[in-house]
Amino acid sequence: MSPSVPILRLADALLVSIQVDLQDDDVMALQEELAQKIVDTSARGVIIDISAVDIVDSFIGRMFSSIAALSRVLDAETVVVGMRPAVAITLVELGLSLDGVRTALDLEKGLAILARLTRARRPLDEDDPGYDSEDLGDPVPSGS
Repeated sequence: MSPSVPILRLADALLVSIQVDLQDDDVMALQEELAQKIVDTSARGVIIDISAVDIVDSFIGRMFSSIAALSRVLDAETVVVGMRPAVAITLVELGLSLDGVRTALDLEKGLAILARLTRARRPLDEDDPGYDSEDLGDPVPSGS
């Protein structure tokens, strides 16, 4: 794995900051390392910051979709942040719709999206201040 792609823990999410153009081998190694980090940290979200990326090809574009699918299988959501207009145009011209990949203009908005998504998916927890056992209803009818 290239040391130029750090994967940092940020609360219950992982932040992948891509600062250089990646070669195909680097992308494959990043996917493997990221999958392992999701499992090791029980991360609920992944943010991929591509604000420093100038050029993408079809392989890199498909990598975003693959990471999103892989993350979902491992119970985490993915948001790509910082996409430049030229990168967006290239992805559209390549016919890549990035299925399953949410995008945000910047890291702050990406974190807000992840917070909303993970809050909606979080199971009810009795220790949660918002937990209300009355919301659960009565699973067994009472009476005779």
